[in-house]
Amino acid sequence: MTKAVISGTGLYTPPATIENEELVQAFNAYVDNHNRQYADEIASGARDALQPSAPEFIEKASGIKRRHVIDREGILDPERLCPIIPDRPNDEPSVQCDMSVAAAREALDQAGNSAADVDAVIVACSNMQRPYPAISVEVQAALGIDGFAYDVNVACSSATFGLQAAVNAVEQGSANAVLVISPEICSGHLNFRDRDSHFIFGDACTAILVEREDRVAPGKGYDVLGTRLKTQFSNNIRNNFGFLNRGDDAGVGAPDKLFVQQGRKVFKEVSPMVAETIQSHLASVDLAPSDLKRMWLHQANLNMNQLIARRVLGRDATIEEAPVILDEYANTSSAGSIIAFHLHNSDLSTGDLGVICSFGAGYSIGCVIIRKR
Repeated sequence: MTKAVISGTGLYTPPATIENEELVQAFNAYVDNHNRQYADEIASGARDALQPSAPEFIEKASGIKRRHVIDREGILDPERLCPIIPDRPNDEPSVQCDMSVAAAREALDQAGNSAADVDAVIVACSNMQRPYPAISVEVQAALGIDGFAYDVNVACSSATFGLQAAVNAVEQGSANAVLVISPEICSGHLNFRDRDSHFIFGDACTAILVEREDRVAPGKGYDVLGTRLKTQFSNNIRNNFGFLNRGDDAGVGAPDKLFVQQGRKVFKEVSPMVAETIQSHLASVDLAPSDLKRMWLHQANLNMNQLIARRVLGRDATIEEAPVILDEYANTSSAGSIIAFHLHNSDLSTGDLGVICSFGAGYSIGCVIIRKR
């Protein structure tokens, strides 16, 4: 059977950044304004005072130091606390299309290919900026690809679920080369007024090119040895924004129409599931955790990644074994594990093994075992 190879990756990083100190300054200004506005109700006990945030709290809780965003001015305005991303006319490329094209071109360049070599585009991310026409079809047209395209949304596991779909398409013969692109504009669905989560997300876009092995030169790229997906329903990470919202006026603008999570429950429930999924997936292809050279884990929380790596390896992982990009990018949803792979694979040698693993809302887990060619 034809085998699939990851032949190239690409990354688009928005130029605007926000340091923890800047984010905290804006959030605390909002808190001060809120507490002054409702001072009487707070004094009477009818309303709780909002609590300030702090850079030290953010870094200890998450490992995040800064994030890249599409827009910083709106996010840092205490009266707004939301990015400014103007609508574009229908005859102009969408924001997600522009991000996708930039990342895709880098992946194609790295693989030594052009758009003419690609048969399919999968845009896989946690939120699409519109229901239809599909962002993937727009990207396909912008790149000049003749073939097919579709969108995938499995929240933070979208990229790995899309990657399995690409591998299946290549191995089953419906495509010779597939681009999997994840344009994550996480700042658009983050509640910057929530102390527990206002710091979590950043924006970025990744691209992965998957090809038939006979199209990739020996010694180049990564063989895909296996993929595994797992889902288990949970309300502990949720976003209720959708087209039915206008049918109930009471819910318009409510906090649950943005990102909401019960972080402690997620940490406790997801971490062992992820570790077990990686271990059982390795065993299914006759590999042991000790065979791994690297784990490119979903970049949601440093403490969570360290715990998962420890459970898999039976010891603490080194920073080389489980690289971290949280400090620079924050949580970029499904793009996180792919960013880690894109930035931290050039030192691997032929035969080295690694795992790309994402996990998040759903719950959803995607695991891909690869080997350097």
